[in-house]
Amino acid sequence: MLTWGAITIGLGGTHNFSQVTAVRFLLGAFEAGLFPGLVYYLTFWYKSNERSVRVALILASASLAGAFGGAIAYGIGHMNRAAGLSGWRWLFIIEGIPSCLSAFAVWFLLPDYPERASWLSVKEKELAAQRLLIEGSKGEGRGVRWSDAKETLTDWRLYGHYLIYFAVSLPFSSLSLFSPSIVAGLGYKDLQAQLMTVPPWAVAYVAQVSVSWSGDHFNARGLHCAGAAFVGSIAFLASAAAPADAFTGRYVCLIIGTAGAFASIPPMLGWLTSNMWSTAATGLAVAINVSIGAGLGQIPGVWIYKSDEAARGYPTGHGVNCAMLFVVSIGAVCLRLLYGRRNKRILGEANGQQNVRLYVL
Repeated sequence: MLTWGAITIGLGGTHNFSQVTAVRFLLGAFEAGLFPGLVYYLTFWYKSNERSVRVALILASASLAGAFGGAIAYGIGHMNRAAGLSGWRWLFIIEGIPSCLSAFAVWFLLPDYPERASWLSVKEKELAAQRLLIEGSKGEGRGVRWSDAKETLTDWRLYGHYLIYFAVSLPFSSLSLFSPSIVAGLGYKDLQAQLMTVPPWAVAYVAQVSVSWSGDHFNARGLHCAGAAFVGSIAFLASAAAPADAFTGRYVCLIIGTAGAFASIPPMLGWLTSNMWSTAATGLAVAINVSIGAGLGQIPGVWIYKSDEAARGYPTGHGVNCAMLFVVSIGAVCLRLLYGRRNKRILGEANGQQNVRLYVL
């Protein structure tokens, strides 16, 4: 956090394309492990029916940051030439400072796992370890061995998770980058366009937390992921088909589409970790999942909103997001059916045995 905060501040001091590219590459390299690390970290602290909503709170914080980011960009736009610096330079400087400061708090206050939490009593540490005995990762577990890696890499059901996360990463990246441009195409200009990006992110925050809590509560993460993605898909389809001058309707579709796309992610990530039955496999599967999604899935998302389609309402971008969310919806339903069949087989082979571990749905 300290490093990428400092690098973000450094972006405010760049002067040409080469410098921006190099510094941005470093930012991505140092920041890449954050999200998979956070998802993996939760498995040391929470049971499977408690994770999705925690993932949602982490990811929803990014949505909230997007909302604040638009408001901050609006405010910083009025700082142009303050102390001789352009507004965009102030944007990087101001947004990098909290990461640097937070790094010190995380280092001293955030323990690796319950057994090392100084603010828990010995009895509380024992209770925390006991309740996670079956469903949680083990803080003192062994590292990843080749047998673990081989087993994880050849577990073909996981590639269904990877495909779904790849698909949802396209709308995630495209909306994160192009929301101001999309809003600007709805008749809002300059700083006003930045301000009008706030409602989609704010609604997405509420949707992520609500859908994830419901998925955990009803033990139906797959169906909640599929439902949220389907709603988002319909919203993007409507936006792509709407007349270019239907500004209000397209703005409503943007809000619903953003909420649906973002709300489908936390249940999927919580679902993946809940169906990994060893500490080593969990860490590797989460890393592969996020690498394929964030590493590969976000690349095409950069290109789907074409500047020459602004006057027509970005039909290509909305159409691609519609298709990708439909893939997410169908994929989640298929995985749900697969896990249901596997559970029936496990129960059939158990012959009445108690405490049989089943796949989380």
